[in-house]
Amino acid sequence: MTTSRTPRKKLIEVALPLDVINREAAREKSIRHGHPSTLHLWWARRPLAACRAVLFGQLVDDPSSWPERFPTEAQQDAERQRLFRIIEDLVKWESSNDEIVVNAARLEIARSIARGRKADGSGERQDERVLAEDVRPDMVDNYLAEVAPPVHDPFAGGGSIPLEAQRLGLRAIGSDLNPVAVLINKALIEIPPRFAGRPPVHPGQDRELIGRRWRGAQGLAEDVRYYGAWMREQAQKRIGDLYPPVQITKEMAKSRSDLEPYVGKKLTVIAWLWARTVTSPNPACKGAHVPLVSSFWLSKKPGRETWIEPVVDRRKNVWTFEVRAGKPKDPKAIEAGTKTGRGDFSCLLSGDPIPVEHIRSEGQQGRLGDRLMAVVVEGRRGRVYLGPTPQIERVARVAVPDRVPETDLPAQALGFRIQNYGLKKHKELFTPRQLTAITAFTDVLAEARLRALADARASGMEEGDALEAGGCGARAYADALAVYLAFVLDKTIDGSSVQCRWMVQRDSLFNTFAKQALPMTWDFAEVNVLADCTRSLSESTEWTAESIEGFTSLHVCAGTAMVRDARQPREGDKAVVSTDPPYFDNVPYADLSDYFYVWLRRSLQSVLPSLFGTVLVPKSAELVADPFRHGGRGGAEAFFLDGMGEAVGQIALTTHPAFPVTIYYAFKQTEDADTGGGSTGWETFLEATWRAGFSTVGTWPVRTEREGRSRDLGSNALASSIVLVCRKRDADAPSITRSDFRRLLRAELPQALKALQKGYIAPVDMAQASIGPGMAIYSRHAKVIEADGSTMGVRTALQLINQALDEYLTEREGEFDSDTRFAVTWFESRCFDSGPFGDAETLAKARNVSVEGVKDAGVLHSAAGKVRLLKRTELPDDWDPATDRRLTIWEATQHLIKRLEDRGEEAAADLMIALGGKVDAARDLAYRLYATCERKGWAEEARAYNGLVVSWPQIAKLAAQKRGTKPAQTALFES
Repeated sequence: MTTSRTPRKKLIEVALPLDVINREAAREKSIRHGHPSTLHLWWARRPLAACRAVLFGQLVDDPSSWPERFPTEAQQDAERQRLFRIIEDLVKWESSNDEIVVNAARLEIARSIARGRKADGSGERQDERVLAEDVRPDMVDNYLAEVAPPVHDPFAGGGSIPLEAQRLGLRAIGSDLNPVAVLINKALIEIPPRFAGRPPVHPGQDRELIGRRWRGAQGLAEDVRYYGAWMREQAQKRIGDLYPPVQITKEMAKSRSDLEPYVGKKLTVIAWLWARTVTSPNPACKGAHVPLVSSFWLSKKPGRETWIEPVVDRRKNVWTFEVRAGKPKDPKAIEAGTKTGRGDFSCLLSGDPIPVEHIRSEGQQGRLGDRLMAVVVEGRRGRVYLGPTPQIERVARVAVPDRVPETDLPAQALGFRIQNYGLKKHKELFTPRQLTAITAFTDVLAEARLRALADARASGMEEGDALEAGGCGARAYADALAVYLAFVLDKTIDGSSVQCRWMVQRDSLFNTFAKQALPMTWDFAEVNVLADCTRSLSESTEWTAESIEGFTSLHVCAGTAMVRDARQPREGDKAVVSTDPPYFDNVPYADLSDYFYVWLRRSLQSVLPSLFGTVLVPKSAELVADPFRHGGRGGAEAFFLDGMGEAVGQIALTTHPAFPVTIYYAFKQTEDADTGGGSTGWETFLEATWRAGFSTVGTWPVRTEREGRSRDLGSNALASSIVLVCRKRDADAPSITRSDFRRLLRAELPQALKALQKGYIAPVDMAQASIGPGMAIYSRHAKVIEADGSTMGVRTALQLINQALDEYLTEREGEFDSDTRFAVTWFESRCFDSGPFGDAETLAKARNVSVEGVKDAGVLHSAAGKVRLLKRTELPDDWDPATDRRLTIWEATQHLIKRLEDRGEEAAADLMIALGGKVDAARDLAYRLYATCERKGWAEEARAYNGLVVSWPQIAKLAAQKRGTKPAQTALFES
């Protein structure tokens, strides 16, 4: 009998089909239209597929918990495979609203809960109904809504976890301090269930719409389309003169043959491209402004290359921009613009350097200007670029509207650099024309809400309470539409600031938050918000509607979104807790959110007054280690540790004892130069969980980014998020000594690391992932006692875990052949550079090989007293391991990378088949060499080894298909 002291193990504590979850989580990042993440931007949002799988594994029993049902390991494994197949279907994007797939998952969750209640003696008739063979989906839904504990995410952010809890039929609670995050959660889990299945209310619906069966939030989506289009029409009437088309004249086409077909025609402007300007520091230029341009390219599309040529008259101290089509004579000069370094430029008139200090000084004095560089118009078969004219530029120079937010940007904040250049207020992130347009949109939005209210009443909908009061009648419906139309506006605003840049590879726009920061931009793009183009009002309306339309069969349980400090007690039922907390100092959520909040408050303060009661997003209690708020790094670290400790302590108090807690983390571990320890962020986070009485019982590296995504070794970008699975530590947990801890690391960590490698965790994430099993050993004990009697801290534990990882990777060399061990050691000291023959000979003797033998093996080049490793470009393209008389693991690894990079995964799969039993060792070597590259700072070479391992699952799958065998299912086992 399982007691409350020994809860039944859940699937996530034992095994998961990690490769399937990883593949779908990474694939999901490429899915845009209709994805809930496109409803409103949020930073560092977790993939829905990963959240769905983690929650399922967190709620469903592992077969080993029921030995009376599955007495043998074989039976337990067979049952796990059945559950894995449910997960495999569940995580696919195409299955998001597949009722058969989703209902199967809900049934497993319900039956796990019912069996547990029945075995513990608390079962009732409704549990028996769920366990019956003929149970209907509606019975399961009712059971989960009434009996299952709710799922709570105390750091709800972008809402991925609450949304997926709701998809699995559970009551979802999403709480956050940030009102923008809470609004997103309301739009995802709270509003749609109130109006599920209702038809649209707008007038003028054709017969097809009137006779349609409306599922989920489809009616809401249709109304968003209608009232969004109405807003655009009204805006066109009021500010359309600010966005005039451009008429192509014969004069414009004289030097541009590509413009000849358009002479006499008026073309719609897509965007205006601007460059900031600054006074030249050269006195001879007499205060003339010169451009700060990061690149003169306009389009790099093959066959349609377009660029800007600056025309300079140094005698008059004047310059102009002219647009050229075709390939430039000096592409490097076009690429460079006037930029010479990070923040430094050169003067277009004198050629003198313009240091960043001069630009900042001028900016602080309000003396930065801007100048139109080019105009992008819509041609017959794509974008056409025109040179600037005084008339076109003059239209943009409108007066700033009176009613714009006067709120201040933070004086200093993580990821913010723009204040250094004189941008002090939110309104200064926009051009005067953009401010005019946004102000007009907010006015029109208020009118759209009133129209929707009148139309809802006319459709027969009862008046009811307002949305904030829990209403579901006409008033609440109009309020809900106002929320989604505000999201339309936010999507447009994200593409309408001086932070937006032109994407020359795709003739499109980078939005404001291409990064989780607000850096300084020099040349920027101003999009035509009334055209049918990227980030225009019409496109934003359609994207928002498509996202809402996806909520079809999702909402069977009402969700709750609330403003709440995670450190404060939560009332209500004990909950299953799954959360993605802030990552120390990685993302300044509150400061970034202000960009949207100042406009949301203007649009929705009357609709949701409790959510928009402050002038800006509250910041003092935000659990982010911001040294600018807390008196420096030390104060920020202490604030984060204390606050996260309190938050995790509340989780411990409110979590349901039958279920583990899952916590996502994705902060890249970095080496502390002063201490040799891990990153401060992880020390503080792990310290907080340990202090709160949690023990780590599992770790799962879930890949959350697209394969091939560029990452710098020194960045905090991860290929994987690590999901910690935690249980409350036993009250009678023993204490151990430092030597005991090291012994346990040596005994247990290698097996866990092998499992991580088997799960194809990317080498770039290996150090981070190893924290999990290492901290599992540390955290299951009351304390680890140092030789002097003091308690070992998390920092020391992380150092010992890192040492154990290094030992493991080094020990794996013993399984390599002698030639490979020689190559690894030589590589560590010289990479692919040459070295003296004498050094190579000394090393060869130590490895019990000869330099000539290693050369014969196809590993070395040796000539004129110099020795070096062969580069991959020098390896033969037709290499066949079957005919290699001295086959080495080094060759196998390098050739696999060469095939992958030169010829793709199919060719790599063919080589994998030919290598046979050597492939696992080749993968191990890739991990080993990546660790060396990371330590040495060889970023480019490191990417090659990381890329091989990241691509390994697909290569292995292709190899299995070619062999006619089924690829092995990858799972991590931790018990």
